[in-house]
Amino acid sequence: MKIVIVGASRFGVSTAEQLVETGHQVVLVDTNRERLDEMAENLDCGMLHGDGSLPTVQREAFGDHADALILLTNTDDVNIMAALVGRSVGFERVIPQIVRSELVAVCEELGLDDLVTPHQTLARSLLRMLEDHSDAALELRFRNGLTVRSYTIGEKLAGTKIGALDLPDRCRVMGIATEEDERLGDDETVLEEGNRLIVTVEDDIVDDVDEIFESQDSGDRSEKDDRS
Repeated sequence: MKIVIVGASRFGVSTAEQLVETGHQVVLVDTNRERLDEMAENLDCGMLHGDGSLPTVQREAFGDHADALILLTNTDDVNIMAALVGRSVGFERVIPQIVRSELVAVCEELGLDDLVTPHQTLARSLLRMLEDHSDAALELRFRNGLTVRSYTIGEKLAGTKIGALDLPDRCRVMGIATEEDERLGDDETVLEEGNRLIVTVEDDIVDDVDEIFESQDSGDRSEKDDRS
């Protein structure tokens, strides 16, 4: 398929990379020429400098044919306007990203049924993970490149307050799941062995956070081996 992406945000570039890797033809549109030049060094796709909400720019990106228009700028209003323009240009599918939940109903009234709603998607996925007590990491990407992960608290961290955890600055604890319930946590919340800690992490430090919890697991196992 040929897919046009408006917005060379981190989310937009990541989407373009995955589409290119799976064999799709991609055109990336953005108003920042320097950003496009930077992306062109590593991303094998078409680059178009211009305002992706304008019909002239969209028609140039559309060319003879395009299957979909994905709007991933950091502004909901621009994404909605560009989506409406895209329908008039002739794109078979238009998919805007909408961050503000109050605009979702507006999009539905406008007939924009295909939406990217990252915050709502995160909330639903987090709820499912808490309810299922799943160990699986959520691989969700946002404008700022976030990932949600969950970790089991071992004996080494049991009794520790969340505020006392040695976590990087770009990492935030979102909640805790126990056998009885799920709840939000704060700095004074005391962790118990077996708790599931739900954490939001910036993509480039995920490995560092994984190592923190993997080291506590290794420590727990070593202590148990010594006692046996």
